[in-house]
Amino acid sequence: MNGPFEFALRLGDDALIAAQRLAEWTTRAPEMEEDVALANIALDQLGAARLLLTYAGELEGAGRDEDALAYLRGDREFRNCLLVELPNGDFAVTMAKLLVLSAYQLPLYTALAGCADERLAAIGAKARKESAYHLDHSSLWVKRLGDGTEESHRRMQAAVDQVWPYVAELFAPDPAAPIDPATLRPEFDATVADVLAEATLTPPETSWAPAGGRDGVHTEHLSYLLAEMQVLHRAHPGAAW
Repeated sequence: MNGPFEFALRLGDDALIAAQRLAEWTTRAPEMEEDVALANIALDQLGAARLLLTYAGELEGAGRDEDALAYLRGDREFRNCLLVELPNGDFAVTMAKLLVLSAYQLPLYTALAGCADERLAAIGAKARKESAYHLDHSSLWVKRLGDGTEESHRRMQAAVDQVWPYVAELFAPDPAAPIDPATLRPEFDATVADVLAEATLTPPETSWAPAGGRDGVHTEHLSYLLAEMQVLHRAHPGAAW
């Protein structure tokens, strides 16, 4: 499996699974404006996933397009990080997940925009603008909940504590990749530290760092997500409308 294909596949899977999870909030968000906002963020992630998976299919050279990669792979063939497949939990957990994901994706896409691969550079240039909005949106909510009532603070701190162990996997070194994720960690740390400080939240301290998603070893949650996401395509293979 070649490096550029694996890299594009990982990023595409991150965006695809994040989109599916965020879409689950449709009609269930705490207010109508937030319902629309989360749906739009999900669509942004889906748009990035389509571009990345299309390119991954071309790099692979096996005749698989974006639909084949999205709907006809089993969980062991997905390369997304564990963070995005975790259940949404309550609204605080979703905002903690989105904060971590966007604080990772923004410097990643920004770096991609300047890489030598023209296709990845074009995708990065488009996606970084959307990621900047995702980061702003999640940051505002984390601050609002963290520095709000006693109950909202408690739940926001619990959400950050729950999500934090999954951060390490995002920045596992990969010197052969077009962008080595390890180089992005300092910017991520500075961004998130500022948000947590303003939200009066305490950065978690943990030595537990679950991983395996990049190698196809996932939590049980991904299988259930894929079953729902892929059911129509698998029930009617080759259908067009």
